[in-house]
Amino acid sequence: MSFQNTLEFAQALDLADPLRKYREEFYFPRVGGKEVIYFTGNSLGLQPKRTQRFVDEVMTDWKELAVEGHFHADKPWWDYHERLAAPLAKVVGAKTAEVTVMNTLTVNLHLLMVSFYRPTKKRFKILCEEKAFPSDQYMFQSQVKFHGLDPEITIVEVKKRKGEHHWRTEDVIEKINEIGEELALVLIGGVNYYNGQVFDIERITEAGKSVGAYVGWDLAHAVGNIELKLHDWGADFAAWCSYKYMNSGPGNASGVYIHEKYLDRKDIPRFEGWWGTKKETRFLMKPEFEPMPNADAWQISNAPVLSLAPYLASLELFEEVGMPPLIAKRNQIVAYLEFVLHEIDKEVESTFEIITPKDRGCQLSVFLHGEGRSLFDFLMSNGVITDWREPNVIRLAPAPFYCSFEDMYRFGQLLKKGILEKV
Repeated sequence: MSFQNTLEFAQALDLADPLRKYREEFYFPRVGGKEVIYFTGNSLGLQPKRTQRFVDEVMTDWKELAVEGHFHADKPWWDYHERLAAPLAKVVGAKTAEVTVMNTLTVNLHLLMVSFYRPTKKRFKILCEEKAFPSDQYMFQSQVKFHGLDPEITIVEVKKRKGEHHWRTEDVIEKINEIGEELALVLIGGVNYYNGQVFDIERITEAGKSVGAYVGWDLAHAVGNIELKLHDWGADFAAWCSYKYMNSGPGNASGVYIHEKYLDRKDIPRFEGWWGTKKETRFLMKPEFEPMPNADAWQISNAPVLSLAPYLASLELFEEVGMPPLIAKRNQIVAYLEFVLHEIDKEVESTFEIITPKDRGCQLSVFLHGEGRSLFDFLMSNGVITDWREPNVIRLAPAPFYCSFEDMYRFGQLLKKGILEKV
């Protein structure tokens, strides 16, 4: 398609958008009385309007049923989390039994490393990407120290090539093969938070497993954003937060995937708790742990129902639409945003450098050469909610559920105005 940087063209794209009605399913903040242009769904998704109904339902049951809500609510609390597994499995490309929801992201990664990071004298190294998200870095370091190992020796980072802004899959695979029999675990962010790059999960998983390592994925920026086939790709485990593209609310519960070959086994090392034991015998208070036959065996405590209610509300939207239409719109709207950036670049003296490779999801990370923080401040004060990263990068993530093509056009005009006025 040949794009045009005009309001009329952007509005025509919106009229042809099969997902356009879903914009009305979300609440937008306002600046100056107008809905903002929201580019930070990669940090916190907007609130679906139906969320309130799901939360109110739990609150009403708590008010009217109290403890009996565990078993007699319309959606009983004791198995509330089970309602999320099937729709989530479709989003991540897994079997329903392989998915559960519990805790928060880094907590779950720690718990999964109990099962999948079992260092020996020979096989003990962890492979991750250079400058992984700080939370992952801290997790790696603390896990390695917990096992009495030296992080400097144990944690191996795959680096970008000099002068490049993204990783090459062949470099990741080469490093995996180089470490070989010393490699215990590959754990990488499926979509890099800074540059928006989508890693080749299938090929990297295959490479890691070929040398005998476990392979897991931090999918915080991937779930609800890119196509995932975790079961078919053979990933051992994965975890993700739910408040970015999944729109479940700030700091909300995390999803977990564990490949079916590890399910319904008592010989898997893990930290265990009451909610991971079989439902049929849970209230018999037996001293022996009998694991649930699915990923719920990794649950420790009972589910935080008030947190899960917004997640279930959002998953209802994903069930209605499905990932293929979301990905189709994502591709088109990101391509249009890229076009608009290049068109504005021709009209101003600054130079925009898009550091996100073509292997991407919703996000474009843009170096604003010659510009400073004042441009970001101008955009924010004019209703463009975006994200600034030092030294002069803005991250733009037009989530397909609620962003419009007109938003992309309007953003371009505000960007040009901010540069030309040199605020």
